Amino acid sequence: MKRILAAVLATLAVAGAAQAQEGPSRLVTVLTAPEPQTQLMAMVLTMQAAEQGATPHILLCGPAGDIALADAPESATAGQPPRDVSPQALMKAIMQQEGARVEVCAIYLPGRGEGPEVLLDGVGVAEPGPMAAAIMAPDTRVMSY
Repeated sequence: MKRILAAVLATLAVAGAAQAQEGPSRLVTVLTAPEPQTQLMAMVLTMQAAEQGATPHILLCGPAGDIALADAPESATAGQPPRDVSPQALMKAIMQQEGARVEVCAIYLPGRGEGPEVLLDGVGVAEPGPMAAAIMAPDTRVMSY
């Protein structure tokens, strides 16, 4: 009986260690920063996480919401050094990742007096309840800029 219990405990320990090494399977990136360089770095790290197996979910609020506009300001579309990539261009690449989601805050568009038709195709409007659930999910890591 002791051997069976020891074997079960060892199996659980190995499974728990493997799960801990894998880390969260989802990444929520909350971006509010107005600076293009900060916005781009948030996208770079989100893309890296996606390439390492995380499912990305980006929430854009305040000035960062402008990245999601079809007619975005130059700050969102101008290439940044060192690779001459813009925050919006990298966000669009992230959107092509399996399971990726990009949303603007629920109050972003009403604050601008506009509707979802001004957003890029594929960008949604976050609902507070589901967004809070995504942030609180046990398999999720949250980055905020």
